[in-house]
Amino acid sequence: MKKIFILLVCTLLSVAVKAQSFIGAWEMYHTTPLGEKLKSVVIFADGYQVLTTYDAETGRFMAANGGTWKLEGDTMTEKVEFDTDNPERVGSEVSFKVTNDGKVFSIVGENMEMKRIDDGTPGALQGAWLMSGRMRDGNEETRDTSGPRKTMKILSGTRFQWIAYNTETKQFSGTGGGTYTTIDGKYTENIEFFSRDNSRVGASLPFDYELVNGKWHHKGLSSAGAPIHEVWSIREK
Repeated sequence: MKKIFILLVCTLLSVAVKAQSFIGAWEMYHTTPLGEKLKSVVIFADGYQVLTTYDAETGRFMAANGGTWKLEGDTMTEKVEFDTDNPERVGSEVSFKVTNDGKVFSIVGENMEMKRIDDGTPGALQGAWLMSGRMRDGNEETRDTSGPRKTMKILSGTRFQWIAYNTETKQFSGTGGGTYTTIDGKYTENIEFFSRDNSRVGASLPFDYELVNGKWHHKGLSSAGAPIHEVWSIREK
């Protein structure tokens, strides 16, 4: 009877993890031994994820890692595509047990509890996107997205993050992120961290956005003030 009960509990836990979606954004606050208040945010899109830690008060970038993910029962497996702290991990796979009650998810055996920020709504651009081209003089200049050099942007319903990296050389070129809104054709980014230039933290950048044949056209001025018209495609692999 005891064995049947234990088996039933394990089965129910496995079903509970499957029933709760990880899609969306999650956060955790923690304090270093030096008293620094840090914020960690993870964004899960379909098949892809990014985890970033930054100073909760100043926005100073600390670390980021991410890549692909899949869930089998209560086991999550990630394949690392970038890791600022340990680039030698790029290309490796790591598996761990997780729990998820819909509001909080944690890694079993780790001191890590992430509270849900959103479930992939209400923003109109939720997903993992790869920069696939630019518009110049009315023509689209395409960019190969199948190679090792990637610029990926992952969005939940309220959070965004772009990451530039190379899976072959394991080089990490930069990242930035924060919150976003999509209202009446306007996509607005509110920067909370920026690895290349911390002075851009706090900036609010409005862009025009349009979905054309499934591609995201992103038009406006970059954080450096340069005009841009980027084309992004949903990441397939």
